[in-house]
Amino acid sequence: MMTLLLKDPEAVLNYAVDWGAEYLGADSLIASRWEISPVEQGGVNIDWASFDGSTATVTASGGISGHSYDLRNHVILASGLTDSRSITMRLEKR
Repeated sequence: MMTLLLKDPEAVLNYAVDWGAEYLGADSLIASRWEISPVEQGGVNIDWASFDGSTATVTASGGISGHSYDLRNHVILASGLTDSRSITMRLEKR
């Protein structure tokens, strides 16, 4: 699943992936990691990240107007399964 969102370069915003809404059932998250691509000077930064049994949350800031970034969440489930979801951001001064 991929989501496209607009972000102002000066905005500091929370983004979340609700894994429980997808397919977890009785399974749960035991690990979550976020990464940004591309990594560039002045690009989007991950300021904070957390997760609970079904949702992974990240706070992102910065970025260069006119650029696009992928914010990807990689998770490990209690069952040992792994998966990832992406949020694509287009940076625009608003």
